[in-house]
Order: sequence, then structure tokens, then C-alpha cells
Amino acid sequence: MPHPLTAKYDWILAITSMAFVFSCASNGANDVANAYATSVAARTLKMWHVGILAVITEFIGAVALGDRVTDTIKSGIITPDRFIGNPGTYMLAMGCAEVGSAAWLTTATFLGWPVSTTQSIIGALVGVGFATQADISWKWTKGSVSQTAASWGVSPAIACAFSAIIFGTLKYSVLERDDPFKWALRLIPWYIALTGGILALFITIEAPTAPSLEEFGAGKATGIVLGCFFGCLFIGYVFFMPYFHRRLVKRDARVRFYHIPLGPLLWTENPPLYYPRKGEWSITNHYEDAYGVVRAGGHETHPGATATATGILPPSAENKEAKDTDVERDPASLAPSPEIQPKNRLIEPHDRFLDPVRDLSWTNPRKWAGYIKFGLLQGVTRDVITHDSQALRDIHARARRYDDRVEHMWTYCQVISAMMMSIAHGSNDVANAVGPWAGSYHTFNSGEVETEASTPVWFLVIAGLLLGGGFWFYGYHIMRALGNKITQMSPTRGFATELGAATTVLLASRLGLPVSTTQCLTGAAIGVALMNYDLAAINWRQIAFIFMGWVLTLPCAGLISGLICVMALNAPHF
Repeated sequence: MPHPLTAKYDWILAITSMAFVFSCASNGANDVANAYATSVAARTLKMWHVGILAVITEFIGAVALGDRVTDTIKSGIITPDRFIGNPGTYMLAMGCAEVGSAAWLTTATFLGWPVSTTQSIIGALVGVGFATQADISWKWTKGSVSQTAASWGVSPAIACAFSAIIFGTLKYSVLERDDPFKWALRLIPWYIALTGGILALFITIEAPTAPSLEEFGAGKATGIVLGCFFGCLFIGYVFFMPYFHRRLVKRDARVRFYHIPLGPLLWTENPPLYYPRKGEWSITNHYEDAYGVVRAGGHETHPGATATATGILPPSAENKEAKDTDVERDPASLAPSPEIQPKNRLIEPHDRFLDPVRDLSWTNPRKWAGYIKFGLLQGVTRDVITHDSQALRDIHARARRYDDRVEHMWTYCQVISAMMMSIAHGSNDVANAVGPWAGSYHTFNSGEVETEASTPVWFLVIAGLLLGGGFWFYGYHIMRALGNKITQMSPTRGFATELGAATTVLLASRLGLPVSTTQCLTGAAIGVALMNYDLAAINWRQIAFIFMGWVLTLPCAGLISGLICVMALNAPHF
């Protein structure tokens, strides 16, 4: 039941609740791409795969690891003294902050601007602070306005360095060796273990419900990291190595990723495969666009040609000898790369769902079914890989192309790191949308200003679903902006990008440096692209476009929330 003092402000709570829906959905639409954009750009995952994974991982992060106590006055941006004794004003301020943040996040998402959701709510609170004449904290403290502005350069620079180091190590230990496939088979278990160890430390420290490293204890943290490292190493050798040998060396067309649990049985001559795949052997061409065209490496390859690690072979070329080669004995295993069948052009949602029923009458159930399918599936059936730009095609052509068999091995590391990044996002950023709503809700019920409100689980359940749902319906705008629109992506590059961003967030959190996941991922993509040793392999116009979105976030979110709050406070009333 609402408190008698605040019962008359139920309209403020209603508006705040509606703004919360858009704020949370746009949060997911904008920030989920930070985790999964490189996976889609590298053709490791499809958009509908990510749509399903995002709903699951964001929900787990928000509900299982989300902050149970939400600081509604975000990071001390504005002081609560101004609102003591004025619960209605406080509810109005939180509502305007929610509206301002939601409006900017939604606008930025549809414009294709990957922005920081944390900085969006900070900007909205600054605007509310000006409108209500509350004191604003400008000093250099965690989450302050000054640190937020500094993060525009700090986050990308650190992530750029980390991802360049990670990809450089991978490049010279595997990709640039005389026999990369052989070295990939030897080192992939260790890279799987490294990924597991870093991500275990990432989740251990970054989860809002976890104690600080000092409280948790360095010994326990070290034990968890080493345990995950050697556990992943064991899994790599026992389960993944037989799978890779059967799939990539033996080229068994029946084997799929769901046969990994068979482990050592895959070493046998005729393993007991459940639901074996039918058809000819093939793996994904991680460098082609939706038209089946490959431009990486400076050679434009069209459908019908067979890609190799060293060039392009005509469709009639035979590689029978390669199929029987023992990769560990023949140092020439670089020469044959798998014959990859070109993909058909991806049909866009309008062509798939609306055009077949456009001429039908509205009384025809098929027309309604077509439009319903379009509404539910248009966000996860779009082509976010292909960009119709000659300048971008020239940028992609400057990237080195590597053996697709090697790239395939790193898809598993890439997907695991993407899922962990998404879980971390759900646990950390859910408070950005829930905070103002929770503060307004608790103030409405108690009649007193709530600057720290316990967050009910049902709040987090709704927020978790909205985070994944926002990506499902309109997250494709940011998926286009990141990934291949910055540089040519592949699984090895995406792995280095995601792990570099995660490492940056982890280290910066321990050092108290201001970081944004969005900015970390952008900087990490630049770092990987720089390892081409060609500045023209980066789309600098897109980088400038993204940077402009970062700079505009604070003033735009603040202006929207501040103007609404000023008008509401000074509107004539009876």
C-alpha cells in the first residue's frame, strides 16, 4: 500500500515505470552487442543464436548476480540532502532521470551509436541536479563526472594495448607460423585454459554480489583461477582435442559440436555418434559476407571458388592427398584449407515475411501470420555483416586472411568469452535502469526518500527479461556499428577483442580507473586491427562516429532529463 503522503504521486511512478521499460530494453539493445558483436561479425554465431543466448545470459547476470541493493543516487553524482522531507520532488527527479536516460539510449541505439549506459544515467542525474538545484559532485571520485569524461580516452587506450598484446601473441605463436594448423592443434587447449582462468577472475571480482578482493581473500581468488585454468586445460585435452582431430583432421562429415561430450570416444575409428550430421564435410567460411564474397587478404573471392590459406583455388581443384594427411607428421598442412561451400544471400525480413503476403487481404490469416512473424523475428533475421560501401570493402581487403580450420578452433573460446561478458553486463548494468525506478517505488510506498533501496527479485527478473528482449527486437543497429564496420573480424580477432576488453575492465576495476565496457570493446577492436600493421585497415570514420556518441551522451541525457524536470517543477498546478 502506498504511503498517504505520496499516494497522490502515483502518476509519477507510472511514468517512471514506463520509462524503465524503455531504459532497460535500450540498455540491452545497446550494450549486449559489446559481448556478441564480434561473434556475429566473424560468423561464429548467427543473430538468432545471439538473440536466444542474450536472453539467457542477461537474465542469469541480472537475477543471479545482480545487485540486491541499488544505489539510486548513482555513484554520488548528486547529493540527497536537497530531497530530504520532499519525497514527491525526489520521485519526480528519479522519474525525469529515468525518462532522460531512456530517451537518449533509445535514440542512440536507433542511430547506431554504441554508448555507455552508465554514462547515460550519470548524465541524466546531472541534468536533474541542475534542475532541482542539488549539489553535483565534480571531484575525482569513482563514477564522478570528471572520471566519466576521462574514460573516453582511458578505456579505449588500455583495451587497445591489451587486445593488441593478446592477438600479437596468438598471431606469432600460431597464425603466422609456417604450419599454423599444426600449432593451433598443439596450443588450443592452453588458450582455452587461459580464457577460462581470466574469465573466472573477471566474474569473481566483477559480480556486484561478490565481496571485494580484500574481503574475499587473494588465496581464494588464486585458487579459483588456478582451478578453472587447469580444469579448462583438462577439458581441452580430454574433450576438445578428440573433437578437433575428428572434425578437422579426419574431416568426418557426421561430427558436430554437440558430439564434444563424447571426448575420448572420438579417437576410435567408428565412434557412437548420436544424431550424426548428414551431407558433405564443411566448416564455416569466417571471412565471407552474406553474398558469399571474401575480400580479406586483398583478393576478392566470389561464390564457387574454394578458399585456401594461401590463395584461391578453382572449384575443380582436387585436394585428395590433403584429406588423408596426418597433420602432425606433414609440415605442409598449411597448404590445404577446407573446401567451403559459398552461402546463399541472406534474405532480409521484409523480403522473407512481408513481401509474400503483401497483396493478400487483411481477412486472410496468412497476412496476419506474416506480419506477426515480422514483428517478432525482424530483429534477429537481419544481415549485420555485409556493408554496401566501397571504402569498407577496401578496409577489409587490407586484413590478413588465415586458415579457416584454425579460425574454427577459436570460435569456442570466442563464444565462451562473449557469454561471460554478457553475464557480467547483466549483473553490473541492470542497476542503471533499476536504480531510479527502485528509488521511486520504495519512496512511494514508504513516504520517505530512499537513496539506497533493497531491490526485490521480481524487479531483477523483469529487468533481466527486458535486457535480452531489447536486443532481440532492435539490437541489430549496434551489431552493425561494431564488428565488421570497424575492421575485418574473424574468430581469432574476436577472441582477442573480447578477452582484451574483459581484461581491461578487470584491471581498471582493481586500480580504480574509469572504464566503460562499450569503450573498452571499441578500443580492443582498434588494437586488434592495428596488428595488421596498416592504419588503412581501420575504419577511422566509424571510430569518429562512435566517439561523437560518447561525447554527446552526458549533455544529451542531461539536457533531456533537466528540461523535463524544470518544466514539471515550474508547471502551473492547482
